[in-house]
Amino acid sequence: MLERSEIRFLPVGERRLAYEVRGDGPALVAPAWWVSHLELDWQNPGVRRFWEGVADGYTLIRYDRLGVGMSDRRMQRSDLSLDGEVAVLRALLDELGLDRVSLIGGSSGSCAATAFAAAFPDRVERLVLYGSYPHGEELTAPGVGDAIVAAVRAHWGLGSRMLSDIFLGSAGAVEHERFARLQRESASADTAAELLSLVYRFDVRAHLPLVRQPATVVHRRDDRAVPYRLGREVAAAIPNATFIPLQGQSHFPWHGDVESVIRACRQGLMPEQSAEPAADRGSVLLSAREREILACVAHGLGDREIAEQLQLSPHTVHRHVANIRRKLGATSRTAAVAQAARLGLV
Repeated sequence: MLERSEIRFLPVGERRLAYEVRGDGPALVAPAWWVSHLELDWQNPGVRRFWEGVADGYTLIRYDRLGVGMSDRRMQRSDLSLDGEVAVLRALLDELGLDRVSLIGGSSGSCAATAFAAAFPDRVERLVLYGSYPHGEELTAPGVGDAIVAAVRAHWGLGSRMLSDIFLGSAGAVEHERFARLQRESASADTAAELLSLVYRFDVRAHLPLVRQPATVVHRRDDRAVPYRLGREVAAAIPNATFIPLQGQSHFPWHGDVESVIRACRQGLMPEQSAEPAADRGSVLLSAREREILACVAHGLGDREIAEQLQLSPHTVHRHVANIRRKLGATSRTAAVAQAARLGLV
């Protein structure tokens, strides 16, 4: 479980960008989606399950884009561009003193992640894209996008329910109402319309061939909001990218088969396996302290018991266990022990 965090604020000119930092380990940054609300998002069990699963063993950094959620609600024209999105992401990493991070870009956030990775290759370790697309004009038939934007601007109540139907598909009525309400609480009608228009204008076709980091593209076959073929086009345009197709129709990863999305994203965040023998590979993967703690885990000891035995703080033990699980690609302590046994570490 990712540790609870407080919302922090980054000054951007005369406005403030809301962001949060959760967990321990290497930095994993999620560029902002279309509309979001850091506080209200986390109250959704599906959202929590997704991020806790994907970011286990990492420091997760999320933020609400300017004009949305807990960020200052005033928008400026400079916000409504891909360059503006990249500038905000760069400012946040600078504020946190992060020289190198992994990025996980979902939906329209995949465009900012891609453009940033292309522009600043030395600052991105790995890139995972979910529900991505190369050009927003391809998301709908000609004229449909303009009609959706107009509906959102004219009647945010009806517009939010229409978008909920697009994004969630066959989810239950409670989920549809929850998401429609979240949209309205996250942004005004005008802001939502302006940002939705931006989503339809995003174009990263020129950026995709410039991505040199290990990249994984995850896409559901029947995604109702972003057609499957667009995810394939993204993967085909990024040199040596890995494409992972999944079943399902919901656009949001925290709906439907959440576990399959978590596994796919975790696969994209894992370093490639070395060709060295298993025992040698394990000695490179884990430090001496981590192997010592892993041995205690294998004997069934909890964090507090390990801390007492090794004279460490429980927090330090927890952080080491999270790093061990991340390095071994394990979603639980039991799975970490099993993988370690296969590698000859215990």
